[in-house]
Amino acid sequence: MAVTDEHKDDAAITKPEVAPEPTSQTDQTETPLEALSSICGVLAVGLFVMTFVFQNFVIPSGSMEKTLLVGDHVVVDRISFAPPSKWAPFVHYREPHRGDVIVFFKPNPVPSDPPDIVLVKRLIAVPGDRLHLEHGVLYLNGVKQNEPYAAMPHFDPADSESAYDPARDDFPSLGPPPSSLTTALWTEDWQSHVVNGDLVVPPGRFFAMGDNRTHSADGRFWGFVPRENILGRPLFNYWSYEANPEEMDNPDLTMGQRVGSFFSTALHFFDKTRWKRTLHLIQ
Repeated sequence: MAVTDEHKDDAAITKPEVAPEPTSQTDQTETPLEALSSICGVLAVGLFVMTFVFQNFVIPSGSMEKTLLVGDHVVVDRISFAPPSKWAPFVHYREPHRGDVIVFFKPNPVPSDPPDIVLVKRLIAVPGDRLHLEHGVLYLNGVKQNEPYAAMPHFDPADSESAYDPARDDFPSLGPPPSSLTTALWTEDWQSHVVNGDLVVPPGRFFAMGDNRTHSADGRFWGFVPRENILGRPLFNYWSYEANPEEMDNPDLTMGQRVGSFFSTALHFFDKTRWKRTLHLIQ
């Protein structure tokens, strides 16, 4: 049977129309100015986060062993100890507690110190606390402390740094240890804070020491840490490398030595990285 033109026309009427696809890509192309604006926005957010929220630090000495090792790269929380802000009521703020590991600007620096030197120690005592050491053992508010995180002192007469030092290990009975690291201001001021053989922490101040007590220049040498000096607390290791302490944060290294250190790190990245300490929480 032949198909009439009428049936053809009916088919043509019921066929849906398809809108033509746009051929111009002008609206989908990002201009160089828009791309630059996006990059600047990402950089601004990243800079804000790394400056005011989190910051990375490298451990240059063994004063906090066994908690922190030379070559540990840590992420520091700069929010928890910051002054509360009305614009961020959802952020958790708190005061530093005994036992916290803290990062802070060194108080009462000696003339040989670089400006704004940053230290990491453990917070031992808060305002109002009384403390003293007996043969390297800490007594806080009259109670002998159990400190599993601290390296127990092993006095070695053959090692000048590990040998028993009454000024350091029976602090504050003899005052600050006589050392080039002891500040003149602390030497003059310490006695006004001693009551019945205990060092009493004044308001707005904290007392901090390293976990490696016989190898730590800490509050015994330069006194109390003002509250405003505390920057934050380290959260975890994001990388740990078996570094040479003499090359860590040494301002006297020449450019050639720095370049050599960089290539040495790159060469030994896999065999000198402490993989078990990666993402290790700091307590």
